[in-house]
This record gives sequence, C-alpha cells and structure tokens, in this order.
Amino acid sequence: MDIDDILAEVSGNGLPLETQDLHELTRAWVTERSAPELLPWPSALMERVLERIHQQIEVVEEQVGNMDPKTNFRLIIIQTELERFKFLVRSYLRTRIAKIDKHTLYILTNPTQSARLSEPERQYATNHQALLQAHYQSSFLAQFPTSLQRLDDTAGGISMIEQPDVDTAVFVRGLRDIEEPVIVEGTDIDFELRRGDVYVVRWSAVREWVLSGNAELI
Repeated sequence: MDIDDILAEVSGNGLPLETQDLHELTRAWVTERSAPELLPWPSALMERVLERIHQQIEVVEEQVGNMDPKTNFRLIIIQTELERFKFLVRSYLRTRIAKIDKHTLYILTNPTQSARLSEPERQYATNHQALLQAHYQSSFLAQFPTSLQRLDDTAGGISMIEQPDVDTAVFVRGLRDIEEPVIVEGTDIDFELRRGDVYVVRWSAVREWVLSGNAELI
C-alpha cells in the first residue's frame, strides 16, 4: 500500500485516529491551497488537532529537563510530530486568511461562502472589511457622490465585488469511481473519473466531487 492508497482510504480501516487526522489535515491543506475559492471549515477535525497540539505541548513542558535517555528520545519524537502538525495548521490557516483578504466582500455577501467560515474567521473578515471601508472612505470615497460610494455596486449589470475564478485549472485525482460523467460547462468535454485517475480540469467541473469526498486536489 502506497501513500495514495492510504489517503484514499483515510476514513478508517484500522488506522489510529491520530494518523487519520494527520491524513485528513494534509488533504485539507493541499485542497485549500489548490482550490481558487474558500472551502468548508473542518470544525471537528480542527478541534481534535488543536486539542492534540495542546496536549503534546503540555507533555513536552512537563518532561523538559528529564535526563533519562529513553524519555529524551520520546520527547524528540513528540516534538517532531508536534512541529509537523503545527506547520500544517499554520500554513492551512494562512491560506484561508489570504483568500479572505482577497475576496472579503464576496465571502461576506455570499451565503455559501460565508457559511464556510469559522467564527474567528468571520470576525476577522468583518473587521477587515470595516477597516477597508473606513480607509477608502477617508482616502477618496468621500470625494465622490453618494451614489458612487458603494463598494458592492452592481450598476449596469457589472458587479464591483471581485470573485474567485472558479474556472481555474486544477489537478484532480479520483478517490472513488464516479458513475456520472464529469461535464466541463461551456465546452463539449466530458469524461469519467475513476479511482486513481488524474486530470487537469476546471475547478468548477470537479468542485462537487471534491467537496463530496469522491475526488481530491493534488
């Protein structure tokens, strides 16, 4: 069994919960970095991971200074594992924050996107947008007529809200055989996605399969 098989069967099959969480976190990190739009916040997974990080930090602090070679070796293993989890969590959060910074107004005004925020992220996005609004207002918007001061104006059928490009190309790998054909809208292209197949395709064409766990971004 190689790493692809392990990731494809992350739901269980005898793997320890900690190993499953590491695989799920790694997959969430890779997918979030590859997808052009904000993805759902994995609340249950992050609660377990953050609690485990907290517990490991406590173990390290309690055992620091112990001269027993066996204990010191165990601490090295714990610290190595701890740093791996911390790196993934930090990078994952930074990726999400970067998307929130880039598309704040779109995320806050789109119910689907807004529902994907964690509570701290929602507070951050709200405060971020309020600061931007105040800055723009004091810098130049106050000089415009009231009718031209809106940042979410849709006059003339053109929206001022910047949206993610959902037609961005992504690398996708099938985790399960998908019976329905994957259809690329606006083209005459469709294909069957089987387990292990890898394609370069528009995110909009495979979004539902990635979100449902039938495929993953790589």
